[in-house]
Amino acid sequence: MPDHPLVRANRLRKLFPIRRGLFGGVRGWVRAVDDVSFEIARGATLGLVGESGCGKTTLGRLVLRLLRPTSGTIEFDGRDLLALDRRSLRALRRRMQIVFQDPYASLNPRMSVQAALSEPLRLHRLAAGRDLRSRVRELLERVGLPDSAADRYPHEFSGGQRQRLGIARALASDPEFLVCDEPVSALDVSVQAQVLNLLAQTQSRLGLTVLFISHDLRVVEHMSDRVAVMYLGRIVEFAPSEAIFRNPRHPYTRALLAASPAEVPGRPGPRLVLVGEVPDAAAPPSGCPFHPRCPEALAECAGAEQTLEEMAPGHLAACWRAARDAAQASRPR
Repeated sequence: MPDHPLVRANRLRKLFPIRRGLFGGVRGWVRAVDDVSFEIARGATLGLVGESGCGKTTLGRLVLRLLRPTSGTIEFDGRDLLALDRRSLRALRRRMQIVFQDPYASLNPRMSVQAALSEPLRLHRLAAGRDLRSRVRELLERVGLPDSAADRYPHEFSGGQRQRLGIARALASDPEFLVCDEPVSALDVSVQAQVLNLLAQTQSRLGLTVLFISHDLRVVEHMSDRVAVMYLGRIVEFAPSEAIFRNPRHPYTRALLAASPAEVPGRPGPRLVLVGEVPDAAAPPSGCPFHPRCPEALAECAGAEQTLEEMAPGHLAACWRAARDAAQASRPR
């Protein structure tokens, strides 16, 4: 088995233009994703967490080449996705799929389940004719739905059942990499656990590599091997899941944990109260993007941007205070 990560992103940026009127010129740029790098090992799950609007969904779509980045590189199994022509990219898409956030919007209401699940099978030439029906039944069985579901339409299912159909459609092409974009945020709490367990079982059985996007820290802790915390388009902390939840280094990560409605055993530190709003992504603040709201900001936080630095083995954070504290802790006494 190759020893390189299945997915590697290097210095990804995505800028969206702000225009004057319908046909006017560009008057500014929204920095949706700003200099983001990460790797995902084969069979591992990277959790991506942050407030709404921080760039999580945009990053997920960049990795799948549903959006083209403004700059940076994306590699899948050692291949540069930005260098592929349309035909090569389409062939590679069989190995990369997505489960969308809204199960009510991600299914075509005019297509039966049979038609919706048959589409990727036909597109990638995985089945045809009579084989389509049997493959669809296999997919429905994988996600815990009866054979009779094949003849029904999306409006005949509950939200949890629709999300199962979304998962079945994503699995139709036997992918290696799955992006789960807030897959349970639109579901009732009573249904969320069922869908999460299904995803975990599916990953374990098929050996999938997963990018799991969520704003729910409890879900991320349950599903992820490593966690990346995003703020205003940037990753501000990156570490194994246990380290993030037991010993967060960035003040923003601690604020997210403090705001979580569920108690996480062993959560360190007092509750942090953030003031103000998330800055405008079209005009981000100088230095650390979090410093205007950070209760622990230092003078240097407003001046120069801190890059991700290793605070402990495998634990990176972009924080001047965390870097200072790590340096002091490493000094011989």
